[in-house]
Amino acid sequence: MNGPQMLLVAWWELAAAFGLIILAHVFIPIYYKTDCLTTSELLEKKTKSKSVRAIVSVLFLLGYVFILLPTILYTGSLFMKTMFGIELPIIVLSILFAIAGAAYAIFGGLRAIAISDTYNGIGLLVMGTLVTFLGLYAIDFDLSGLPTERMTLIGDQDSYIPFDTVFTGLPLICIFYFCTNMVITQRALAAKNVREAQKGVYMAIGAKIFMPVIVVLPGLISYKLYGDLGDSAYGTLVGNILPSWLSGAFAAVMAGAVLSSFNSCINSAAALYVCDIHQNYINKEVNVPKVGMITSLILAISGIIMVPIFQNADSVINTLQQLNGLYSMPVLGVFILAMTMKNINPTAIKFALLMGSVVYAVFTFIWTPLHYIHLMAISFLTTVIIGVVLDRLLMTNESLITAN
Repeated sequence: MNGPQMLLVAWWELAAAFGLIILAHVFIPIYYKTDCLTTSELLEKKTKSKSVRAIVSVLFLLGYVFILLPTILYTGSLFMKTMFGIELPIIVLSILFAIAGAAYAIFGGLRAIAISDTYNGIGLLVMGTLVTFLGLYAIDFDLSGLPTERMTLIGDQDSYIPFDTVFTGLPLICIFYFCTNMVITQRALAAKNVREAQKGVYMAIGAKIFMPVIVVLPGLISYKLYGDLGDSAYGTLVGNILPSWLSGAFAAVMAGAVLSSFNSCINSAAALYVCDIHQNYINKEVNVPKVGMITSLILAISGIIMVPIFQNADSVINTLQQLNGLYSMPVLGVFILAMTMKNINPTAIKFALLMGSVVYAVFTFIWTPLHYIHLMAISFLTTVIIGVVLDRLLMTNESLITAN
């Protein structure tokens, strides 16, 4: 988030607060009412189709393996390398993170993740705020002189976040990530009841509103001090301004934050595979701990293999969001269809999901008429419209056959 070194990326955090509000008041009550263990289980219960649930779970798993896991490993390794000037290659540091993270997920499970997240979250808030304060002190609390385009929340059409996307694709991206993504919602699904889950979400909303202080301001400060460093900005700033006696503590907090993200993703992916795929299609009486452990190991190794791809990205946060669009908006569209339409035809759901992905892929990799955030909104609308139209056509066809 600090990599772009501009105020504009604060929109990701502000929009995230909106996505969390939707999670608390719309999705959580529905998840609890339908007694879901995974987010995709909701689709099976609403569509009466195991295959819809399995397809969406596979898309989530592919997104974790090819996008989210390698991004977490790469950014964490890059931070450590730039902060301490470590000579080890990024891939070696990624392997070390993956081993530690997989161990958390395999041997500790969700409880260990929740406990470690609590301590890491508090540490990150405190230490991250301290870094921002020391950075501001280093520039005499004066951000003047920075280029105008780096100090505005009104982005043009060629920027990371054009301003009009705030009203199109940006809210949809955050609703997908915070409301349907198992990595996030598993905390809420593990709460004692709806009210307890909502309390946790409200705390997260408060953190998100505050988060630009930690994940945006240091990027601006590093630009003023060192110029355009890209994704190395945060590690360089921390390594230069933090007192040596605090470096170890901050490194521990950052390592914990990376590990909590990684092991949460591993744990969620393993749960999706075991509950949505293995139990339904391979072995109903599965040994959950054993299969979960094997799945976690495979996912960790796969994430490591994909790390080198992200080393060539201009901006990790931008690349992450753009690639996510291949499945995020079609999946969100399918969730909305399942939640709002009674007895929707599973075939309509599947075809809509496919076409939403195809439309986004064509616009992104073959012909790009608009910013990718706008294209994500188009992908979402395509999925919903095709799903509704095809469901009505299939319903009409079935009525004609019955009448005849």
